[in-house]
Amino acid sequence: MSVVEQIAELFAQRGDSLYGGEAVTQQEHALQAAWSAEKFGADAELTAAALLHDVGHLLHELPDDATDKGIDDVHEELGERWLRNYFNPAVTEPVRLHVSAKRYLCATEAEYFSELSPTSVQSLKIQGGPYNAEEIAEFEQSPYFREAVELRRWDDEAKIVGLETPDVRHFLQYVEVAIDKQRADKKARE
Repeated sequence: MSVVEQIAELFAQRGDSLYGGEAVTQQEHALQAAWSAEKFGADAELTAAALLHDVGHLLHELPDDATDKGIDDVHEELGERWLRNYFNPAVTEPVRLHVSAKRYLCATEAEYFSELSPTSVQSLKIQGGPYNAEEIAEFEQSPYFREAVELRRWDDEAKIVGLETPDVRHFLQYVEVAIDKQRADKKARE
């Protein structure tokens, strides 16, 4: 099974689970984030990252309410480890860093914290809270920190009940382009 088929299957099998304590499903959340990226004019790799930023939630076996129980599912790390088998860092790094981006924004933008949903505030506590000055400086050294911050903003917006978006198949075109780019880059290095 190709990775595109695997992704489609993950959304088909697990996408209807609730997105933590939010009122949308994992699939609705992913589609809304990807649609925001597309409307923004993001490239295929960042749009694929927006679609797949929470793929770690679809890969683990923890309950939907793990955060309510004080469990950090480290979905960003699980997702990045799975994705790096198929994608360049332009996809995997924003996924890996999207939780860090929340911690960064809480530390650097006064109004950001007040805009978080109650579920995001709860998960922030489990994830380590806002960054300190040293962590801010370290995060800003990442070559993908700007993309991670943009992805984080789309992630935060992607919680609208009943919002109509294109379907998974529509966004899989970006996944295919990102995979093709990874293959071409790998071939060029050989």
